[in-house]
Amino acid sequence: MEKVMMKLGGLTCPSCLTKIQKSVESVEGTADVKVLFNAGKVKFTLDPAVTSSDTVQKNIEKMGYAVQGVETKEF
Repeated sequence: MEKVMMKLGGLTCPSCLTKIQKSVESVEGTADVKVLFNAGKVKFTLDPAVTSSDTVQKNIEKMGYAVQGVETKEF
């Protein structure tokens, strides 16, 4: 399992938080999704045997938000 934190751009309103959270949660292999609106970040747990952070990043970018950085830590 990995802990992933993505720095986001383009968050303009609190409804963005809900959209991004639902999008990340819809990707199989993700859990514990938290969107930090004021910090412009999304944090989640990822099972790399099921999906990759690239898949999650593409989902977020399809919705029109920029992913400006990705940090991954194994645990």
